[in-house]
Amino acid sequence: MSQDLKNNLKKTALYHTHLKHQAKMVDFAGFDMPIHYGSQMDEHHAVRNHAGIFDVSHMVVSDLSGPDVKNFLSILVSNDVSKLSPHKALYTCLLNPEGGVIDDLIIYQINPQDFRLVTNAGTREKDLAWIKKQAESFQFNLKIKHRDDLSILALQGPQAVSIFSKIFPEDLEDLNNLSSFSFKFKNTWMLARTGYTGEDGLEIILPNSDAEFLWEQLIQAGVKPCGLGARDTLRLEAGMNLYGLDMDESISPLECGLSWTVDLKNSSRNFIGRESLELKKSEQINKPFWTQVGLILEDKGVMRSHQKIYVNNSQAISDQIISGEITSGSFSPTLNISIGLARVSPEIKQQGYCFVEIRNKLLKAKIVKLPFVAKKNS
Repeated sequence: MSQDLKNNLKKTALYHTHLKHQAKMVDFAGFDMPIHYGSQMDEHHAVRNHAGIFDVSHMVVSDLSGPDVKNFLSILVSNDVSKLSPHKALYTCLLNPEGGVIDDLIIYQINPQDFRLVTNAGTREKDLAWIKKQAESFQFNLKIKHRDDLSILALQGPQAVSIFSKIFPEDLEDLNNLSSFSFKFKNTWMLARTGYTGEDGLEIILPNSDAEFLWEQLIQAGVKPCGLGARDTLRLEAGMNLYGLDMDESISPLECGLSWTVDLKNSSRNFIGRESLELKKSEQINKPFWTQVGLILEDKGVMRSHQKIYVNNSQAISDQIISGEITSGSFSPTLNISIGLARVSPEIKQQGYCFVEIRNKLLKAKIVKLPFVAKKNS
């Protein structure tokens, strides 16, 4: 990368801290971010077995407030925010009218008129424009504030909460009683029992000015600094989607393993994309759509995104119809084998196995239930 391009990249509040800890920095969604601190493999294992800390401040924090905010969110997203109560969170999707995924996000209810949204860095401008457009279109009484003054640190691993509580013992009881997808405030810090690794932990949203202090406190307590490389292999082992690979605006939640984020129970909640999803479901018998599965490669090789999938290996690749595609694939450090998420046709899902085209060869893969790796008990 040229120096001019590097200088144009955005930087989080921890940029110089990453350099001090000898991070390998890369361009990620327009941000100069750490990919690893020497060994992606060591970082991955640290999170699975102990605890690691990630800077994920490239993600977008937006605060929505006002008397109409809950009604607005009930139309904006596929999951039903009426399930929420104060200090609870919900994973959901922003959909376009065709039912395609604009982005996936977490919504936090602070109180009935105040909500916080965390969306992806790579879709920043698109998301913010879409949310603003819908608010104006429906003429809701609400305010939208984008919080570039905040950082997000993800403390993940079976010992994550225990270590945080040793540094801040006054939070021990509250954090032990905090269930998954719940959160509490510690003065200006928001501590959420959420994450993107499949392990227990906290995502901490805090002022930029406090980020280095917390980072260094955790490092001194034995937490390993981790980059985005380990975050990707961890989320894949946990069977979690990555926007832009496993889903995008051309793919509905029904086709990428996220049907559980679509709540159709309230027939009067006409959220954006609902009509298209209901039509797709009604046509499924005569026009079945591809769905997401987990794959473990049984032959030697590594699955990668965009590799093609076929029903059998008894005939030439050129004579077969493509029956699926790897959306995310990698080597699993925990399982010591290649794993992948794939979108496949119904006959392959029923068959229980398939063949992946890797370097012009068809290699056998077994269909398995997700996640690939279960969460460790602390």
